[in-house]
Amino acid sequence: MKVFQQIMQSNKQDASRGIYAVCSAHPLVLEAALEQAKADHTPILIEATANQVNQFGGYTGMTPQDFYHYVIEIAQSVGFPSDQIFLGGDHLGPVCWKDETAETAMVKATELIKQYVTAGFKKIHLDCSMPCADDATPLADEVIAERAAFLCSVAEEAAMNKFGDSDIIYIIGTEVPPPGGADHAIDSIEVTNPNDAKQTLLQHKYAFNHLGLTDAWARVVALVVQPGVEFDHTSVIEYEPQKAQSLKAMIKDVENIVFEAHSTDYQTPASYQQLIKDHFAILKVGPQLTFALREALFALSYIKDILFDKNSSSQLRDVCEEQMVESPGYWQTFYNVDGKQQPIYRQFSYSDRIRYYWPDDRIATAVEKLFANLASVEIPLPLLSQFMPQQYQAVRADLIKNTPKELVKAKIKQVTQAYAQACWKQAV
Repeated sequence: MKVFQQIMQSNKQDASRGIYAVCSAHPLVLEAALEQAKADHTPILIEATANQVNQFGGYTGMTPQDFYHYVIEIAQSVGFPSDQIFLGGDHLGPVCWKDETAETAMVKATELIKQYVTAGFKKIHLDCSMPCADDATPLADEVIAERAAFLCSVAEEAAMNKFGDSDIIYIIGTEVPPPGGADHAIDSIEVTNPNDAKQTLLQHKYAFNHLGLTDAWARVVALVVQPGVEFDHTSVIEYEPQKAQSLKAMIKDVENIVFEAHSTDYQTPASYQQLIKDHFAILKVGPQLTFALREALFALSYIKDILFDKNSSSQLRDVCEEQMVESPGYWQTFYNVDGKQQPIYRQFSYSDRIRYYWPDDRIATAVEKLFANLASVEIPLPLLSQFMPQQYQAVRADLIKNTPKELVKAKIKQVTQAYAQACWKQAV
């Protein structure tokens, strides 16, 4: 992980480099992201969250070992070198079991950490910020730091037992957005107070040193903070650099550590570039990737409706709506709006709760049928211009093929290209 640390130090020194984390398990998203990194000749950071991938399968049905092999297989299919892939574990801690006692939740978090480390994940976000069922609320920062340090000791031991040494890099921080995104409308958001950030660093350093983890502390490369960016179902809180100037100044005096920013989805390309310049060296993107995937699939479904009669078509949009209504577990507590608005939120929300439904058998079959239908014809350019104008231009310029899969990946790459421009190309 020396290369990763070098990227962080480059940001620390001249703020010209950073890295973006691809937080998705969808195969088309990962294929597009890997192709982006291959074209840019850069490494790639791919992350799984604790609720997405864990020892019980998570909502993807994958263990950490499964996810590792899944990513490597996709990388091989696009010719991307596996040694250029950084795998990260996000929100690793008791978060999935916060409704249980702290003791039982931490036992499960211990096993979670072991499985991520032994599977080959090298970037570990230690997240013990959420109180468990028998914890006082709010959870004291000292307790958060103690639990994080304990899980770090578990990770170090697992790495030593599996690999003979440890080169794991760690991310810490108590001001962590909830996994999966906000569940309510947001009008504004406070930037992390620099004094709170300093205190978090001091408490974690003390807790690490108390457990004899001085070597591991030297591999803590980033602190999760809130730079003042967020999104809800229908709006985006834009980055305002002037509000983060004190935070930016504070991290300059902290050796070897930069910031990690979650929920940076839907910011403008200029904001991504400014975030990197302000030492938010790790930018996380998740829902925006599958939002682009959904946009592309729905655009293709509209094209299909014009080219094919309803009885022979996939009816993807109808199938998605039916499945989400029949199984509301992934969206119902998030979309607290009246019945007339719910269909709009289910299909088009920035929070993109529909992303949890793409693995469903009925929906996956509908996508396959959509692709098969459109692969059997030449998509007329005027229809492509109407529903996918940027991809239309790319087809006209002979940059991409006019096929369903390539059109979808090109839509996803609109997102990764904006991040790549900010992270890798500002100094070019």
